[in-house]
Amino acid sequence: MGNDFITFLLVVIFILSLGWIIFLKNRKNKIAQAFLFFSITMAIWVFSNYMEDAVSIGYMKNFLLRMDFVSAAFMSFSFLLFSYNFSKDFFKFKIKIYGIVFLVLTLIFVAQIFFGKLVISGTELFSGVINPIYGPIYYFYIAFNLLNIFLGLLLLVVKYKKESRDTRHQTLFIFIGFFLMIVTVFITNVLLPNFIETQSDFLFISRLGIYSGLILAGFMSYSVAKTSFLNMKVISAQLFSVAMVLVFFLQLFSLQTKSDLFFKVVFLFIVIYFSKMIVSSVKSEVQRKEELQLMSDKLAQANDQLRKLDNAKSEFISIASHQLRTPLTAIKGFISLMLEGSYGKMAPEQVDVLNKVYSSNERLVNLVEDLLNISRIESGRMEFQFDKWQIENICQEVIDTFVLKAKEHKLYLEYKKPNQPLPELIIDGVKVREVISNLVDNAIKYTLEGKGGVTLKVEQRGESIRVTVSDTGIGIPESELPYLFAKFSRGKDTSRLNTGGTGLGLYVGKTMIENNGGKIWAESDGQGLGSRFIIELPIVKHKEEAEERLQKFINKI
Repeated sequence: MGNDFITFLLVVIFILSLGWIIFLKNRKNKIAQAFLFFSITMAIWVFSNYMEDAVSIGYMKNFLLRMDFVSAAFMSFSFLLFSYNFSKDFFKFKIKIYGIVFLVLTLIFVAQIFFGKLVISGTELFSGVINPIYGPIYYFYIAFNLLNIFLGLLLLVVKYKKESRDTRHQTLFIFIGFFLMIVTVFITNVLLPNFIETQSDFLFISRLGIYSGLILAGFMSYSVAKTSFLNMKVISAQLFSVAMVLVFFLQLFSLQTKSDLFFKVVFLFIVIYFSKMIVSSVKSEVQRKEELQLMSDKLAQANDQLRKLDNAKSEFISIASHQLRTPLTAIKGFISLMLEGSYGKMAPEQVDVLNKVYSSNERLVNLVEDLLNISRIESGRMEFQFDKWQIENICQEVIDTFVLKAKEHKLYLEYKKPNQPLPELIIDGVKVREVISNLVDNAIKYTLEGKGGVTLKVEQRGESIRVTVSDTGIGIPESELPYLFAKFSRGKDTSRLNTGGTGLGLYVGKTMIENNGGKIWAESDGQGLGSRFIIELPIVKHKEEAEERLQKFINKI
């Protein structure tokens, strides 16, 4: 068994393996089915073309020559069928009727090749090589094959023009493979034989022609694998395994001694075992990657859906809050006028009721303002106006605002000023004052009446200014500290003292401080031992630096 015959067998098995592997991956896929049909006809064409010159029996040569012509007809038809299935997503018309016509014409030519004399009228031998004697419709047969090829290429051209840039390379691969095969076959089987005088040279050149089918098969298999969503790693591993097993198997026919047979058989089983392991390993890897990709795609879709829902929620909150703020402001104004006596003197019982209504309305106003702030934060519409501010003055304003409230609760409200004047800060003073006010207000709310008080301290720490709001209130359990600044987060015991809280104030405050380049956190020695809320703001001397820092923070989130 010579190297030429081994090469021939490898080519045939390689072409058939490509078709079967791709077909078995997705048996219901029309593209994979058409490619299997094409692979089988190509393998038969290579087999008959090779064997018609290899056998010496006359009637076998004649049969294989006619099989050569028959397989060529089926190969051109299968190429047209493959091209249609490969491209049909880009066409509105159905090819069923046209396919039947082309199939019938193919069968007519096949019948003539085997049983008639209109395509091949006879044969002749020249130096052991069989040559056909062409019949009267031989050129119609050639024209029909060329028509199949032309129409197949035309379908691919239309698909190439209509598809996106990301998928065009698949169609281009088929073009390249088919072009290289046609050029090779034309040179080796049509052009060069006219200049060859010896049989050995003729056989060598013709072998190159039939082996060129590997080029087209390789390019087409890549394109089919991509179109069918198959993984080329698995196909490559399977083809490599088949090739290795086949090479070692064919070596068994060229043995000299029994010891050679023993070692070659052992090596063959070793190759089969390791080939199976390689294919299984590649399959497992590909399956894991596909599962991860599927999970990633589903997660991306879920995230996209959640993002849309979150945007819809923020938009709803914004619209609802704006609509609520107007009537609440009107209610607050009319109640104030009634309490001031603008509509006549009121009885003490009526004043008490209106005060309660006023307090409830005030809670609603604060809630709406918090919701509006959240909406602005999440949509990136919260505006900051940076300017020079003296933090001691901001803290003094807060103390002046809450001093009466602290007295009502029988609590002290202490302000510890720094010994030396602090440097000015480039901040949005209105936002920072709002946050400090909220912290002092919370400290008063969550400190039991007559049980201590609240301290507001301002000091410089290196390149930062620290504002600390400490109280002697109910304290914060250590387990709740990490969640304190989350949206709608409230401590377990807070509702006992402040039923109107929403858990939004600290979340809004944290965002405002961070947008000013600072940070905020809470500390507590435990439940019933009070708490400390600390704000640190960097000392920035230029407004542009503060705005640049704000933009970086926005881009980060």
